[in-house]
Amino acid sequence: MNTLETIHSRRSIRAFTPEPIPEDLLRQVLQAGVASASGGNVQPWGFVLVRSPVRLAALRSLAPGIIGLPTAVIAICLDSPRASRLGGAGGEDLAWLDIGLATQNLLLAAHSLGLGACPIGSFHLQGVVTFLGLPPGVQPVLLLALGFPAVTPLPPGRRALSDVCFEGEWGRPYE
Repeated sequence: MNTLETIHSRRSIRAFTPEPIPEDLLRQVLQAGVASASGGNVQPWGFVLVRSPVRLAALRSLAPGIIGLPTAVIAICLDSPRASRLGGAGGEDLAWLDIGLATQNLLLAAHSLGLGACPIGSFHLQGVVTFLGLPPGVQPVLLLALGFPAVTPLPPGRRALSDVCFEGEWGRPYE
């Protein structure tokens, strides 16, 4: 699958098969996150992989947004002390963009490897911090549910390009 096909065909997957994800696929997904663009090369992210069935069940109790039974979850974390130390003034604000870029890389890599994934923002923040043993200043931003898709949903509707892209000034549609 080429890059544009990957971008246009990726869907959020919430139903997974029980098949475990092979180590080489997990490593490739995580490496894609590490390879993501980063302002000033600060790389303010950290990833915590959870794949033990017992730990996944416990994590699901802290995250009502995890629908279905993923066989792995990646906690995408923001290392605020690193962002502040290496990013200078505004480093922590820019770090949120880097987290978004890393998340997109993880999602696209998972899809290109035949995995399903869904970013989850509904979780008990302090409970997940404690559960993952995160150090002070490191916080989970998203949980990424991963597994082999049991179903692939239809594409959602998208706004027309002329509704969101303008030529020269806002309101003059790009055609």
